[in-house]
Amino acid sequence: MNQLTRLLIEAGPLAVFFVTNSKAGIMVGTGAFMAATAVAVLLSWHLERKLPIMPLVGCFFVLLFGGLTLWLDDDLFIKLKPTVVNLLFATVLFTSLALRRNVMKPLLGTVLNLSEEGWRILTVRWACFFVVLAVLNEVVWRTMTTDAWVNFKVFGILPLTLVFSGLQMPVIMKHQIPDEAASKEPARAE
Repeated sequence: MNQLTRLLIEAGPLAVFFVTNSKAGIMVGTGAFMAATAVAVLLSWHLERKLPIMPLVGCFFVLLFGGLTLWLDDDLFIKLKPTVVNLLFATVLFTSLALRRNVMKPLLGTVLNLSEEGWRILTVRWACFFVVLAVLNEVVWRTMTTDAWVNFKVFGILPLTLVFSGLQMPVIMKHQIPDEAASKEPARAE
């Protein structure tokens, strides 16, 4: 699947959430977000014949927190979802570093071929970024209206993530291992 298709599939549920929330409110928006997220994961599976880990985890939490939001008629749960998911990702990354078992390498190793130092730097940076996103989510939903929070979720978090990803290019370029050198590099325990 090309990168544009992947971006559309992953951003599609957010667009559905934004439009539906603006037309019918947070409860209908949450239900539409849940359905669109499930469809996006199924579409990814149909196109690639594999379930993508990050969108699958995201789908689980959208269904869990969205279900609690609808069942209890309380938008607190859908607002907490980004905080919980981002802190979970940060915890997994920090724990993997502490255990010397970098989880980013198996997830992205087919796309990126980096030195161990490069993987470590990216892991620390992404873990810190996830903490920042969690804090930002908490500040926004606690200090702004629900519609402002939805706007931040759609037009803030995604662009911030794309910009942050782009800012990692110097590290990626510096620690990139050429393909021929990668096949000769001895396997090391992480």
